[in-house]
Amino acid sequence: MPTRVNRQTVDLSAYPDLLVLYLGMRVNRLYGIRTFFSFGRKISESVAGMPDGLLLHEPVYYSFFPMNMGMRQYWRDLPSLLEFARSEPHRQWWLDFLRDSGGTGFWHETYSIRGGMEAVYDDVPKPLGFGRFAGIQRARGPMFGSAARLGRSEGGSAVLSETDLYES
Repeated sequence: MPTRVNRQTVDLSAYPDLLVLYLGMRVNRLYGIRTFFSFGRKISESVAGMPDGLLLHEPVYYSFFPMNMGMRQYWRDLPSLLEFARSEPHRQWWLDFLRDSGGTGFWHETYSIRGGMEAVYDDVPKPLGFGRFAGIQRARGPMFGSAARLGRSEGGSAVLSETDLYES
């Protein structure tokens, strides 16, 4: 017997600067399993306190082979997200990961209700998401930080500078 669909929607007018992030960590090498689980625990602990501006954090499973799991996050606005990203211990984790990915790859894609989308793929061996159709380029210069990739000036400088990463 057919059932009538209960169709619903949401009113996002209270969130004029909403950002949605999809983040993932992919195991590239066997020893990356340890890195993967270590980061998962750290991230869970850091979002358990609901940092200012984080509206929702949900786990997402992309694939089991290769292991690629992550999260979807909803943020009130870009300044809140960047404040969290610049805070400790997140900033240090990011710097440590970018210096040694520990057998994993990390990626994120950001979607802004105000317009603009951006992504970064670190040690991801095969293109995914935007990279599968838009082409990959090096994340250097104006493409280094997420706010700049979104075309947003209120984000200030990148969470880590190219100097932090490449010259330290």
